[in-house]
Amino acid sequence: MHKKKLGNIGESIAAKYLLENGFVILKQNFYSRFGEIDIIARDTSNIIFIEVKTRKNFSCGNPSESVNYQKQLKIKNAALDFISQNNIVNTNFRFDVIEIILTDSFKINHIVNAFEL
Repeated sequence: MHKKKLGNIGESIAAKYLLENGFVILKQNFYSRFGEIDIIARDTSNIIFIEVKTRKNFSCGNPSESVNYQKQLKIKNAALDFISQNNIVNTNFRFDVIEIILTDSFKINHIVNAFEL
């Protein structure tokens, strides 16, 4: 399976998971000159910028391990761009990572506050 297709499947699973758990999805695949944010969602008190990492197994470690400092910096800058473009004020923000492992079915690990601004 191609990397892009695997990523799209994981993002669809993550979006469904978020909706089933009371989140409102504001935007998927937000592109900025700084980078991309997979999912931007809202819960009762936060806007959450979510990076989705999908793997077929753990052979390369946990998927979240690939969200290194450089990736975090791109996500943070893209988030600041989103906030600015949408004139968002007086709102709490959070950065989460959702790991999807596709085996015969799938496993989801939602890491809340995976990193900070």
